[in-house]
Amino acid sequence: MNIHNFIELAVFFSLLIGLAPLLGRYMARVLSGESTLLSKLLAPLEMAVYRVGAIRPDEKMSWKKYFQAVLIFNVIGLVSLWILMMIQTWLPLNPMKLANVPWDLALNTAISFITNTNWQAYSGEATLSYFTQMAGLTVHNFLSAATGLAVLLALTRGLRHASIQELGNFWVDVTRSTLYIFLPLSLIMAVFLISQGVPQTLSRYATAHTLEGAEQVIPLGPVASQVAIKHLGTNGGGFFGENSAHPFENPTPLTNFTEVFGLLMIPASLVFTFGFMIGDKRHAWCLFSVMMIVLVGSFAVSWWAETQPNPVTANVLPQLEGKEVRFGVMNSVLFATATTGTSCGAVNAMHDSFMPLAGLMPLLNMMLGCIAFGGVGAGLYGMLMHVLITVFIAGLMVGRTPEYLGKKIQAWEAAWAAVAILLPNLLILLGSALSATVSAGLAGPSNSGPHGLSEILYAFSSCAANNGSAFAGLNANSVFYNLSLGAVMWVGRFGCIFAVLAIAGSLACKMTVPASPGTFPTNGLTFTLVLLGIILIVGALTFFPALCLGPIVEHGLMISGRVF
Repeated sequence: MNIHNFIELAVFFSLLIGLAPLLGRYMARVLSGESTLLSKLLAPLEMAVYRVGAIRPDEKMSWKKYFQAVLIFNVIGLVSLWILMMIQTWLPLNPMKLANVPWDLALNTAISFITNTNWQAYSGEATLSYFTQMAGLTVHNFLSAATGLAVLLALTRGLRHASIQELGNFWVDVTRSTLYIFLPLSLIMAVFLISQGVPQTLSRYATAHTLEGAEQVIPLGPVASQVAIKHLGTNGGGFFGENSAHPFENPTPLTNFTEVFGLLMIPASLVFTFGFMIGDKRHAWCLFSVMMIVLVGSFAVSWWAETQPNPVTANVLPQLEGKEVRFGVMNSVLFATATTGTSCGAVNAMHDSFMPLAGLMPLLNMMLGCIAFGGVGAGLYGMLMHVLITVFIAGLMVGRTPEYLGKKIQAWEAAWAAVAILLPNLLILLGSALSATVSAGLAGPSNSGPHGLSEILYAFSSCAANNGSAFAGLNANSVFYNLSLGAVMWVGRFGCIFAVLAIAGSLACKMTVPASPGTFPTNGLTFTLVLLGIILIVGALTFFPALCLGPIVEHGLMISGRVF
């Protein structure tokens, strides 16, 4: 730890807290259909998209029709991306003549990018052509983020309006999100990355001659455009296998700062977008505070753990194995906790090399549902599921019907909120248990004992939470893991979306009731602390036994100077 680390952290979090309300206000105007500075430029393009897609922007959808549109849109995207990867060798923009992707890896990757997970069991520069990277992966980086944001909008409308049957138009929500939010911000970030040395070219890979006289192939490609949206859309899929540890994806301290900031910026701002749209900015600050406490808490524990001596390695400090040595241990830890607090999954260090407790915190972030600040849209609607459970429990404690934003929260909403929270947890535990008991699953970890279990737990946590980061110690490119993790990603994404939209549809039909002396206020310190407690208790009760068998017991072995 040094003064420069603390200055960087102060600047980082000050910018995040200062800019989030401003961007949140802009996004609230865009998503409410109001005019903005970009309207004159982009409105004709928006109308053209509606004409080409035969979309009627004034058409409203019930929650069932909204979910049907979500599912149709993503199934079409899944099939087209799957086919694209399996025929890429015959398509243009493949200067290195890369082969077609095997069916199971292609299916896993397609599901991964459709669900905003971006789990990568492959090395991008050695597996995918420029055309596949651009027309396939980069496009779905935009569309998967827009899908998550659209679902959040539907839930917001269900809370905001009374006695209606409709939640808006999915096609309009996706179009506006993409045109007015993701495209402009991605263009700005991509230009900045190019100025810092990130490649953006369609040329063949370069060949360099080393000092020893050998030849080295240096992969290139349209990197900056994908790196920008992979962070802003909380996607995380790297152009190169090393992701943001690769010097062509993350060449300077400024790009490292920008990439970590970029993956948090939109999710943090959406909290205030929600506050503006429901007309309660104080409630938005409560939600923002809970998310920030989880993020800063996980970062602080990880950073502290990485500064402690390790008896197994003769107490050598700093612990640099697997870290981003160009930017220091603190930046590796900040990146790790930020990318798992969101559902981004981009990495600039190998989490497999972290100290046991430092590796525990990114794992716990994903087990809690990536809600600090979560994926674009998905993080906030995941947090709102915890809010519904919180007000339901608080209402029962005071002997009144629970209420949230003037809507009565009854058994239907509480049950579906529990499904949205517990479904990913079930997928994590069942998937990990299966993998730890069958030979195909045990063939993946590169370590035995508690660390090997952590590698398996991390993989299923990453996929169930639609995060996509990897512990970097699991060989997941096998039929078993490609199919099992693919199934977990799909169910973890769309099972939760179904539950969220079911709640939104139910709430939209209800009348708004005025607050009474028995109403539990949701914009004060008491609510903030109770919500934080519910989140931590649910996570602890669900995963504490599994964590005891993995990183916690590994920590105990480490401090005694032993390995398994």
